[in-house]
Amino acid sequence: MRMENYARFYSALNRMPYSGDREELKEQIVKQFTFGRTVHLREMTESEYYSCCDSMERMVPNREPVGEALKRAALIREKKKCRSMALHQMQLYGVDTADWGKVNEFCRQPRIAGKEFRELDCEELKRLTKKMRAINSKKEERAG
Repeated sequence: MRMENYARFYSALNRMPYSGDREELKEQIVKQFTFGRTVHLREMTESEYYSCCDSMERMVPNREPVGEALKRAALIREKKKCRSMALHQMQLYGVDTADWGKVNEFCRQPRIAGKEFRELDCEELKRLTKKMRAINSKKEERAG
């Protein structure tokens, strides 16, 4: 049977650390798995192709591209920062932030956020922080 789609091979190949010519690397790999018979993917047997892909995937298991990992890490840091700022303002207001039940009960109020804390995205957390700062400011004015 002749292979029609080589996406699995190229996906693994693109994740392999290599600083030289990718075409040269591809040919070396194909040559190795066909025992020197060919350097062309289309000339590999189905069993050679699957064996090759299995081996390559074991070498580089489903690692996401570095750029994507950095973006995801930056988004996680940003969300943690937003969550921390919102929780701090809620704590100043008097919500027991050590009790997630109380945090969620407070956030579910329609005038606060209208949903549980864990469901809030970064923009909603920023709005909540701003709202809580205003509430805390008014609370201080009345007390002071």
